Amino acid sequence: MDGLIQQKVQRFEEFVDRRLKPDLVHAIAERDKVFEQQEVFSNLRRNIENLEKNSVTSLQTMVNLGSEVYMQAEVPDTQRIFVDIGLGFHVEFTWSEALKYISIKEESLANQIQEYTRLIASIKAQIKIVCEGIRELLQLPAER
Repeated sequence: MDGLIQQKVQRFEEFVDRRLKPDLVHAIAERDKVFEQQEVFSNLRRNIENLEKNSVTSLQTMVNLGSEVYMQAEVPDTQRIFVDIGLGFHVEFTWSEALKYISIKEESLANQIQEYTRLIASIKAQIKIVCEGIRELLQLPAER
């Protein structure tokens, strides 16, 4: 009987280690990516609002050319901006259009974060259930 219990415990532990834990790590990493996107759009919103508030019509900035190589650039008209909408595509927006797009995108990102958070909670619950099953198989006292 002990051999059968040991086999079951081993299968449960393998399931946690090979399936649930990698799924949890992946879900957390994906949620973190969405948090980073959310921060980018939040910063863009703040920058546009500052441009509007301060009535900035032109500005000088540094542009990343790639490989962390920068050059100075002058933007003669700040009334229209290009926003990265994903997959390498950029769309030219007015400030108000950009703010509307950002609001929609932020709502979408918030929904994605909620979904990943639910998934993470579900995986953690599954891990806890499996650990509880192992505890019962080994007839260990419940944790408080």
